Amino acid sequence: MTIQWFPGHMAKARRQVTENLKLVDIVFELIDARLPMSSRNPMLDDIIHQKNRLLIFNKADMADEVQTKRWVQYFTDKGHHVVAVNSLDSKGLKRVVKAAEAVLKPKWDRMRAKGLKTRAIRAMIVGIPNVGKSTMINRLAKKNIARTGNTPGVTRSQQWIKVEKELELLDTPGILWPKFEDQEVGYKLALTGAIKDTITNMDDLAIYGLRFLEKYYPTRLEERYKITTVAEEVVETFDHIGRLRNVKAAGGEIDYDQVSELIVRDIRNEHLGKLTFDFVEDYE
Repeated sequence: MTIQWFPGHMAKARRQVTENLKLVDIVFELIDARLPMSSRNPMLDDIIHQKNRLLIFNKADMADEVQTKRWVQYFTDKGHHVVAVNSLDSKGLKRVVKAAEAVLKPKWDRMRAKGLKTRAIRAMIVGIPNVGKSTMINRLAKKNIARTGNTPGVTRSQQWIKVEKELELLDTPGILWPKFEDQEVGYKLALTGAIKDTITNMDDLAIYGLRFLEKYYPTRLEERYKITTVAEEVVETFDHIGRLRNVKAAGGEIDYDQVSELIVRDIRNEHLGKLTFDFVEDYE
């Protein structure tokens, strides 16, 4: 299965981001803490250039805590400013503002030295679809301003949102890139919900998920599905899970489509625990 999704509104959003960079002091790049590398749009480095940037590991509550700490250190060592948050927890979001203030301190110091008054931080928030941008904005603003949803592509336009006195946010639509050079990146993005299910093959996603768990989190397979390995003929594992969870069609046969959806849903809903799909050692 080849996974690709780059609808027209994403191309338009890329142009808008480029045009509006001059309006902001800093870019908040949201990445999925479960996919610290795969959820980073490689086009952003070319677009953002030397603009101040803060990497925000969102959904940290859903990721493997040990791996998140390693990734934060990895990016910090490369000179990035990083903060890990759970966008559903407003307490953690206060660190975003403090981190942005720290990044911009040299700029504010120069302004004060010239006798200029500092103002609210103007930040552009960017990231791939379904990474939690709108939820984070609503938490920061303490009201439902940005549209949210569990499917990618909800935000289709840019909008300025004032967050109390210290921050003004420019929201942008989620942007993927035209071609995944590594199809495994596409699988990871699809498995975690960054790509619409309607353009993916759920059977392939479920198989990828099972193989990944077998390699990196085998005890989770045992705890959830009472297996330690995935059979070479994957249908045997599907049969086992179908019987275990009583996923059957009319006539008592295993419903493989439902088994696939169950496995993907279990992964997304943390029924297999907190998972990270990118590992630092693979990128060192």
